[in-house]
Amino acid sequence: MAEAHAKHHDYHLVEPSPWPFVISVFAFVLAVGAVFWMHGQLTVLVMVAGFLGVLYTMIVWWRDIIREGEHEHLHTPVVQLHLRYGMILFIASEVMFFVAWFWAFFDAALFVGEEINFARAQVTGGHWPPNGIETFNPWHLPLLNTLILLTSGTTLTWAHHALVHGDRDGAKWGLWLTVGLGMIFSMLQGFEYSHAEFAFSGNIYGATFFMATGFHGFHVIVGTIFLAVCLGRLYAGHFTPTHHFGFEAAAWYWHFVDVVWLFLFTFIYVWGSAGAVH
Repeated sequence: MAEAHAKHHDYHLVEPSPWPFVISVFAFVLAVGAVFWMHGQLTVLVMVAGFLGVLYTMIVWWRDIIREGEHEHLHTPVVQLHLRYGMILFIASEVMFFVAWFWAFFDAALFVGEEINFARAQVTGGHWPPNGIETFNPWHLPLLNTLILLTSGTTLTWAHHALVHGDRDGAKWGLWLTVGLGMIFSMLQGFEYSHAEFAFSGNIYGATFFMATGFHGFHVIVGTIFLAVCLGRLYAGHFTPTHHFGFEAAAWYWHFVDVVWLFLFTFIYVWGSAGAVH
């Protein structure tokens, strides 16, 4: 009987889990609560309850996956390969997410005076940035944030290199620095937003600027949490030089965030503000 249930393959067939159903329920509550709250028909607490439920389910679901890999040793090389495929596809979907915001920005900036968009031309004055918009000087705080984020990429690479070579202390130091730099980036961007001379609503420049840079800022926060969890796992004794996909996934995500910022800095901060008043 035991022989009948023995595993003769490298794949991991997951056990039945309640989390896909649970998170779908909380996601529904979150979406419905947000829609009705925006229309003033429900208290914000419904949306918050849905968000907290989604967050809790994500934590316990990932906890189960960590247990599968660390304690039950179910993440064979084949399973790890497929996890990598999944992470690659996820990052590809995130690339397309940001393509949408860049598309909106370039559509507004490059076709600002077309006759078919007469309303846009009337509002913007037919040039970019629009009339009355005082943009950020890209060579001040945005440049500093660029250097901070690029430096965080090098400290993360150091941490990964140290882990691969069995230097766990070096990996911890590298992760501590990366998490710290990520937090500094977020604080500086919050400071920058608080001094913006334009708002999110009421003008096309503010809408495209805050959607693109704001979603990137959200990704930085998510990536910082991702790396902080990896740091905690290092202290818990997780990861080996040959088995550390969770760390690799976080590193891939962080480098993706770095590259997106380079595009944001180049096109939205530098090119997009050329000729504007700072």
